[in-house]
Amino acid sequence: MALKKNKITRALLGTGVLTLAGLAPAQAQAADGESIIRDRCLVCHTDTGDASAPFSRISEQRKTPEGWMATISRMQQQRGVVISPEEKRELVKYLADNQGLAPAETQGLRYVLEKEPNVLESFDPLLQETCVRCHSGARIALQRRTEDEWKWLVHFHMGQQPTAELHAGARDRAWFDIALNQVAPKLGNDYAFNTEEWSQWQAVEKKSLDGRWAMSGYLPEKGQFDAVVVISQNDNDRYSVTLEGQYADGTPISGSGKAIVYTGYEWRGTLTVNGVKMRQVLAASEDGQTLEGRMYQRNDDVMGGKVIAVKNSAITAITPSYIKQGERKLLTISGNKLNGSISLGAGVKVISIIARDEERTVVIAEASRTAKVGSRDIKVGRTSADDLLAVYDELARVEITPSDSIARVGGAGGSIPKQKSWYRAVGYAAGADGKPGTADDLRLGYMPAQWSLKPFDEIAEHDNDIQYAGTIDNRGIFTPGDAGPNPERKMSTNNVGNLTVIGMVQDGDQTISAESHLLVTVQRFVRALID
Repeated sequence: MALKKNKITRALLGTGVLTLAGLAPAQAQAADGESIIRDRCLVCHTDTGDASAPFSRISEQRKTPEGWMATISRMQQQRGVVISPEEKRELVKYLADNQGLAPAETQGLRYVLEKEPNVLESFDPLLQETCVRCHSGARIALQRRTEDEWKWLVHFHMGQQPTAELHAGARDRAWFDIALNQVAPKLGNDYAFNTEEWSQWQAVEKKSLDGRWAMSGYLPEKGQFDAVVVISQNDNDRYSVTLEGQYADGTPISGSGKAIVYTGYEWRGTLTVNGVKMRQVLAASEDGQTLEGRMYQRNDDVMGGKVIAVKNSAITAITPSYIKQGERKLLTISGNKLNGSISLGAGVKVISIIARDEERTVVIAEASRTAKVGSRDIKVGRTSADDLLAVYDELARVEITPSDSIARVGGAGGSIPKQKSWYRAVGYAAGADGKPGTADDLRLGYMPAQWSLKPFDEIAEHDNDIQYAGTIDNRGIFTPGDAGPNPERKMSTNNVGNLTVIGMVQDGDQTISAESHLLVTVQRFVRALID
């Protein structure tokens, strides 16, 4: 039946019968987003005549750029809307600018926009038992709707995806009644359409982001880097971008590309960095002086890391972020406009300056044997940053991040590549109580580690997961096994596995290790703009 309907639809399109606005053949780019809505969307939606909410359903929602892109794509795929790529880009820009989310409304939820892997969520049990059974909690929380619109969304799920009833445990409870009469009102209250945050952000003068920036960040395959980023504004919040700098080991990093800014602060960049296509999902500060978020490979979003760029005078990082009592160590201070004398805090002195420019200063520093254990503020000239450098007596414990993770088999001639996972070791010194693992522990920062794997449990050991599920290298990057049946395994199963990642950190004569859980599972066949 579906096939016949598709044939009929194509035939009607071919004869010109379906020439309503939303189904008309794509034209040249419309003048603005509102015109596109009138030309493409009002075959189903209506003009309400209300200037404050002119379009039914559309005007009662606010979303991120990715949220609006997903909505328009769904209208194309499931409702037959015909819209050109140029119109689609213009419409996403218009909707995100006029019906987006304020910076305060995305705080604590940006991990899903930035494609941060292996994040453990925690939401209200009422949402966990309904919406979060299928979606991430962040996907829900990154929308704003009226209460009626949240209720219509419940009805939509029942009509469009009736199996949602089974996922929601309808056999054991009155799921639909709970969703409609408890969950929807809660969403209408917690994620209301009209908020003070949005009203305030609409009134803020949005800043241009063009200029010379200093960026520091981490990429798992090469490590810490510092770079000068030049941003040049074109038109309609679109920018050209160049990036030049170096990794901690001296290897150059170089790239260029373009970016667009939505809602006055949502930076979305596409760059080619050292021959690798990368994406940037960053948020600009209200004063337009800071960009912060994540940069990752376009075809492998797990392989990326946090970055921060500053336009004004600022210290963004010191690498490494720890020094032991009585130790002499090479330290790199990253930031922008780093001019003037250098202070590393009480008990730590600069022995010599190895290299220096406005974005990166490399020094040899020494901590006295009697330096007090604790965090130090860093100062360069008039610029300072709080608690960036830790002085410690001995390493007390180590944590591996992430504590729980997923990798996915792939490749082997298939169209879905392997999804890797990567790890870092975080060191801690005991606090004033002298006991590791308590609230006053001193975080030292990321420390070099040796990496290995072992079976997670007896079943994993019995199935020899360690041989088939994948390998980890000396950078902490885990590469899973090939997809597809493996005749060498019991019942020719695939190369999934249940593993423990072990990181060992050497500190003087002692070696301290920690563990992390890794589940190697099957490919992900459906990918969403917002999970």
